[in-house]
Amino acid sequence: MFRQSGSLTPNRLLIMLEIRKLSKTYPGGIQALKGISLEVPAGMFGLLGPNGAGKTTLMKILATLLEPDSGTAEMNGFDLIIDQHRTRKMLGYLPQEFGLYPTLTAVQMLDYFAKLKGVAHKKERGFLIDALLEKVNLSSARNQRLGGFSGGMRQRLGIAQALIGEPELIVVDEPTAGLDPEERVRFHNLLAETASAKAVVILSTHIVSDVANLCSNMAIIRGGSILATSTPRQALAELNESVWTATVPREQAPALKSHLRTISSQTVDGQVRLRVISKAERPSEEFTPVTPTLEDFYLNLVTQS
Repeated sequence: MFRQSGSLTPNRLLIMLEIRKLSKTYPGGIQALKGISLEVPAGMFGLLGPNGAGKTTLMKILATLLEPDSGTAEMNGFDLIIDQHRTRKMLGYLPQEFGLYPTLTAVQMLDYFAKLKGVAHKKERGFLIDALLEKVNLSSARNQRLGGFSGGMRQRLGIAQALIGEPELIVVDEPTAGLDPEERVRFHNLLAETASAKAVVILSTHIVSDVANLCSNMAIIRGGSILATSTPRQALAELNESVWTATVPREQAPALKSHLRTISSQTVDGQVRLRVISKAERPSEEFTPVTPTLEDFYLNLVTQS
């Protein structure tokens, strides 16, 4: 059963990041965060929600780029919002729009970021940059100017800079939006390698498959509020034997949709393919059971809230 908010595990020793009642309202009265609370353990954590849900606002607060109106975010016993200098020392951040200097090479860009993160010795920076480029599979492009990088190469370089300093908190905002399928798989593999028991990695995305493929824990956010916290496995168990599909004549679809919890409706060859949730029983004789997906769980929440 999913939870509305709160602990993902009874063992508080495993909790590394605790967010309590964070709120943020922008000028003009737009309330981006409505007192959200989350407990985020080490490893890969997915923050899943539609565009405009409040994900980027939360990511910017954790990255010390934005001040909340109220609430706290604590990690390892200190407040990330108040002690911003310490937060930045332990933070790796890949924003949704990762700016690059197009005339610099990959090596020059990483060298610049390493200096900013306090790696003072040139030889140490050289070893670090070599290791990072190898990790993100960009060694062969080390001397290529960034203006010629593809979207996927830019994102991989973004992860490389985020890993400088062995951060304990890594915040990644919409990293696969706009990537082609091959680059998305590469990026998934890289993020999976990044996650460890020693760091919290928060993946903010509206792409359900990113969370399904990568995250051991997740939360769903919409309209500035947390709708549920869960694991992908728990989410699927919640819908076990509850998802049904049918392909019906177009004229029958409106009546069925009017009294069924419809997840999706697609027109195929003049007929309508419906996917619905019914936990009590088979909706009608036209429907057959199907295996639930994480997208079913997600759409069931965000479309009824």
